[in-house]
Amino acid sequence: MLLSNVTSTHPAIFLLMGIPGLEHLHVWISIPFCSAYTLAVLGNCTLLFIIQADAALHEPMYLFLAMLATIDLVLSSTTLPKMLAIFWFKDREINFYACLVQMFFLHSFSIMESAVLLAMAFDRYVAICKPLHYTTVLTRTLITKIGIAAMTRAVTLMTPLPFLLRRFHYCRGPMIAHCYCEHMAVVRLACGDTRFNNIYGIAVAIFIVVLDLLFVILSYIFILQAVLQLASQEARYKAFGTCVSHIGAILAFYTPVVISSVMHRVARRTAPHVHILFANFYLLFPPMINPIIYGVKTKQIRERVLRLFLRKDV
Repeated sequence: MLLSNVTSTHPAIFLLMGIPGLEHLHVWISIPFCSAYTLAVLGNCTLLFIIQADAALHEPMYLFLAMLATIDLVLSSTTLPKMLAIFWFKDREINFYACLVQMFFLHSFSIMESAVLLAMAFDRYVAICKPLHYTTVLTRTLITKIGIAAMTRAVTLMTPLPFLLRRFHYCRGPMIAHCYCEHMAVVRLACGDTRFNNIYGIAVAIFIVVLDLLFVILSYIFILQAVLQLASQEARYKAFGTCVSHIGAILAFYTPVVISSVMHRVARRTAPHVHILFANFYLLFPPMINPIIYGVKTKQIRERVLRLFLRKDV
């Protein structure tokens, strides 16, 4: 039954609409989505295998990269399988509690990814600005603490959301105008005063994006100052070249976030499917592109990948 139990404050299930207005194109849209997800899974699993198998890569930069790959796998796998089920089989039903779990994982791991990108900026700052202290500063203990801190921050900030959403009565029906259980898409179905949810969601987004991005920018200001002080142009290129992959990962993660945020506020009359496509792009693009960026631009990773796939010819 699709109807809510009258004695319950929430429906037993929600119905995910997919991409409203483009339902007739769901099968075609699923092709790039499925391709991107396949690349994300293969690329990130390959990165994790290479880093785990090669002791020479058990260094801070690659340990942070392993964290990033793990987060990308969870982030994409939280939403894409259900999305593809909607596109291919019209399987729109999602249990209320499963919806809350999906939302929790989605937003928590997005926050973790932002934290790991910040940690990677710190790694590049120490490597370039304090090279003699690199191994003494970025110890295994500190890296573990950074990972735990990133997880704790995300879980602490996102734990209130499921409990806040449980208290609402959902009188606007079970239809979620989205491909997955995004916080504000669920809030729009709730009756009563949702101002706290709105304010809390915006505050967390601003806190994470602004704070993390500010520290990333500060790190690169110090890095740029250190690079410009190097004597030779070749040394400058080499030093800054170690940051190219990380800059690419930052752009891949934050650019869709900023564009989507601006569109929600500036282009409010834009068709809903445009906003949803941008939201999906934000979830799909970083997990897909990060392994490619690091595989192409990082010599050590590139060499291991070639060795892995060309082993028979060596």
